[in-house]
Amino acid sequence: MRLLASILWIVFGGLVLSALWFVCGLILCFTVIGIPVGIQCFKFASLTLWPFGKKVVYSDDVGSFFLNLVWILTFGWGLCLSAVVVGILWSITIVGIPFAIQSFKFAELALMPFGSRVVFED
Repeated sequence: MRLLASILWIVFGGLVLSALWFVCGLILCFTVIGIPVGIQCFKFASLTLWPFGKKVVYSDDVGSFFLNLVWILTFGWGLCLSAVVVGILWSITIVGIPFAIQSFKFAELALMPFGSRVVFED
């Protein structure tokens, strides 16, 4: 079931969100300072491509708070807005609600990507 849901996710919006994360990672890797942030973007691009069966766990580290603040001011708001739009479009039908939940999960991730890690759900 996870495979079918992930394939539907890719076809109906997941590929676009993944591509946005990937492009942000490429832009950030042009500078030496942005390389660690770009690598994090590549990790989340792969997560947004195959989201079902995974969840994001957040930490409360102070260093990641400041990095998240800079992230929100530069790239985070755009990625969050795109995930919210895709989530609203998925919410129109009852069948699309699980996909909307995934999209809203990525909207939250777009605002706080640092200090978080991906774990597999049982």
